[in-house]
Amino acid sequence: MAYYSNCESVTRRDCIRLGLSALIGGGLVDALRLRGVAGTGQARPTSCILIWMDGGPSHYETFDPKPGAPKEIRGEFAPIATKLPGVFFSEPMKRLAAIADKLAIVRSIRHNQGNHGAGNHYMMTGAPTRIPVGCGAFVSFHPSLGSVTAHERGAAGGLPPYFSIPRMSRSGGPNFLGAKYAPFVVPDNPNSKDFRVRDVAPPRGVDDARMARRLDLKARVDRFRRFTDQAAADPAVALDAYYEQGYDLMSSPQAQRAFDIGSEPAKVRDAYGRTPVGQRCLLARRLVEAGVPFITLYEGGWDHHEDIFKSFKQRMGGFEAAIAELIDDLDRRGLLATTLVVALGEFGRTPKINKRAGRDHWSNAMSVLFAGCGTPGGQVVGATDARGYAATERILAPENFAATVYTKLGIDPAKILHTPSGRPVQLVSDPTPIRELMG
Repeated sequence: MAYYSNCESVTRRDCIRLGLSALIGGGLVDALRLRGVAGTGQARPTSCILIWMDGGPSHYETFDPKPGAPKEIRGEFAPIATKLPGVFFSEPMKRLAAIADKLAIVRSIRHNQGNHGAGNHYMMTGAPTRIPVGCGAFVSFHPSLGSVTAHERGAAGGLPPYFSIPRMSRSGGPNFLGAKYAPFVVPDNPNSKDFRVRDVAPPRGVDDARMARRLDLKARVDRFRRFTDQAAADPAVALDAYYEQGYDLMSSPQAQRAFDIGSEPAKVRDAYGRTPVGQRCLLARRLVEAGVPFITLYEGGWDHHEDIFKSFKQRMGGFEAAIAELIDDLDRRGLLATTLVVALGEFGRTPKINKRAGRDHWSNAMSVLFAGCGTPGGQVVGATDARGYAATERILAPENFAATVYTKLGIDPAKILHTPSGRPVQLVSDPTPIRELMG
């Protein structure tokens, strides 16, 4: 499987080097031992699929073209008409332009964190970093949107409440909420013929009867362990709890159905595209159906310091078509009303095309796609100036973005959380959602 890196060459290997391997595709029991599984209380019916375009996608080449600007700003692509009169997207966004009546595009989010580390943190958490950080930093000063949702919402049917596919974003973790609320990562490619989520099914060759015998043998061995009142505090007892949670997930019919992407009709899989991103979008829909409240689809490779137009031509067709199909499919199944789909990265790109035919980091303007969960479609919120340098109308901040997501998920963005030491932390410092998106 190919993993894209950004300009700092940060890949999944860097995560492993930093000790995050158990959260990025390690064995289920080890991951559960580190972070546990959130409670399975009654969940609210809303969910969020966050499509994270790591590296910072260009607003010019997606949802905010500038046809009247000089060529060194507007680039190679022409604007195309959308389903909305007078609203144009960039040429690569053909499928999304055709369903623009279901979308709300926010063109006016801006911030002051122009490097990957800080920008990723700001948009993934709704909170700026407390200290300056470098472009390649893995930082976590605040819980991510997904981890907070896991903490507040939980999930039903033995499934974890927060997934990140195929890896976790650098600031997608739980911070002080604890490893229990880190995402369950599915690194395997759902487009592969033999796709199976590791450790969510018994090992190959181990049938139900054999698994039952193994559990019975473990129970017999457990009878020999300590019988004192302090046994509950023993690390071995805690480890047993994680094995039980792992077995619950393996034995959950709801979990097995969610991951059985091969049961989808061929025409449905074809509609999403027989590509990794297409099948990840389909898997996300299945997880929503199973009651998972938060899924991040991590898609790297948007740090286009060079050859931006070539890259968009090669990649954007299948990528944006998969997003459009996800939104359409959710709508056909009656799930879009309770599922928020958002697509974004950490910032936009520079107005002027550089000498390498690319665009550099630019946090003064970015575009974000919203659809579903009561979001009124067929609108554009805010605007940038005539050359796309900066948001100038209805200027919004990452805090407003985060507050919108939380509100739609039934979580109060003004809620006060507490660290293990008891320090109060406001979930979002400005808990004002984007009113145009609230319906």
